[in-house]
Amino acid sequence: MNPLLDYHLAQTRRQFFGDVGLRAGSIALAGMLGRETFAAAPAPGMIHPPMPGLPHFAPKAKRLIYLHMNGAPSQLDLWDYKPGLKEYFDKDLPESVRNGQRITTMTSGQSRLAVAPSMFNFQQHGQCGTWVSELLPHTAKIVDELALVKTVNTTAINHDPACTFVMTGNEVPGKASIGSWLAYGLGSESNDLPAFVVFTPSFPPESAAQALFTRMWSSGFLPTKYTGVALRGQGDPVLFVKNPPGVNPGDRRTMLNALNKLNEINHGRIGDPEIQTRIAQYEMAFRMQTSVPELTDLGKESKATLEMYGEDVHRAGSFTHSAIMARRLIERGTRVVQILHRGWDQHNGLPKHLRNQVKDTDQACAALVMDLKQRGLLQDTLVVWGGEFGRTVYSQGALTQDNYGRDHHPRNFCMWMAGGGVKPGSVWGETDDFSYNIVKDPVHINDLNATILHLMGIDHSRFSFKFQGLDQRLTGVEEHHVVKGILA
Repeated sequence: MNPLLDYHLAQTRRQFFGDVGLRAGSIALAGMLGRETFAAAPAPGMIHPPMPGLPHFAPKAKRLIYLHMNGAPSQLDLWDYKPGLKEYFDKDLPESVRNGQRITTMTSGQSRLAVAPSMFNFQQHGQCGTWVSELLPHTAKIVDELALVKTVNTTAINHDPACTFVMTGNEVPGKASIGSWLAYGLGSESNDLPAFVVFTPSFPPESAAQALFTRMWSSGFLPTKYTGVALRGQGDPVLFVKNPPGVNPGDRRTMLNALNKLNEINHGRIGDPEIQTRIAQYEMAFRMQTSVPELTDLGKESKATLEMYGEDVHRAGSFTHSAIMARRLIERGTRVVQILHRGWDQHNGLPKHLRNQVKDTDQACAALVMDLKQRGLLQDTLVVWGGEFGRTVYSQGALTQDNYGRDHHPRNFCMWMAGGGVKPGSVWGETDDFSYNIVKDPVHINDLNATILHLMGIDHSRFSFKFQGLDQRLTGVEEHHVVKGILA
């Protein structure tokens, strides 16, 4: 990957001869990078072609649907079954478990860190026998399709840097999101829809919802055309994509042709690559005037499919509606769809609020996986579910038999993956008896990102973009590894 070469490839003929010295240097550099940099030419007429040389190898997954539960779901109450905790109810967390590890200021001032076992029942499900909370009756039915990772960990202990870390591989804002990286590297099979689409659906009204920042789907230092396109849940899915009254498609086409000529003149004068982005976005918006109404029309979906998702499938802006839209988007060639569902930050009143959150999402998550499988799409579509960190075994605030809260816990949390090359019905990693420390097979968040890239046919160590003198990577500069134990 050579952004200097990319930049000069986008230049006009005039700039080519004007900058021929640089051009020759780029050609020489490309030769030194090796023949693998140049892949077969993309299909004629592709609007979002892949980068030269990508994918690095045959992918198991061609598309990604990322279900982000913003606020941090409690692994103790959903996936990490710890029956032995019942005997520790309301006892102090042993110092040998915490071992002096930092905790947030929201609980560091408490006189006690009282252990709060989950009040929810767990049962084994599927042929794999994975333990699942009673809160997830629909997801429990599909555990034979899931690879559950119980030992994901991060260094961030507060929401915004942790979410930024999950989505960009770094706590520092300004980096490119995983969706943007994939759109940049692999392009899209659709000419009429964006390569990377984002939904921020509604959530239960009493939930404690953290703010969402666009950096979670931003292209960062990558060209801005790789930023995720947020489709709205209510009103027009894309603002101003419709023609105003009195303007017909022919008029709009004439106007865009004239505007594109002016932008090409400007690009020829100053060579700013962002001008090419502007032209491409105008053209995409024009095509979306036809493709988006067809995308959002559920009239041709079968009754059985709609019933599988549940009654909220018709409520625009709901998580359920976003889930079926995700399937319809990847079915039409979109590379990445990201759904960010808020309200999972349960510092108090966890039993009530967690019930509300899973009621809003459980059926739709399971339906999405089953829908993909029924259509033959799951085998090459990767679905990822998870939050930004986990939650503490000790209670934040008052503890009773039927009520407790949990603070932030970055040392271990659970995520699951399905489809596209993962080992179905598997569980990876083990935590201690308090779900506080990892005792086997840790998975850093950038190990998980490396695994996602691997499944999409990308070697994370070779996938970089030169910015501010550094070869920027989604997985950062430290060494990270693909989690081979969850691969099929």
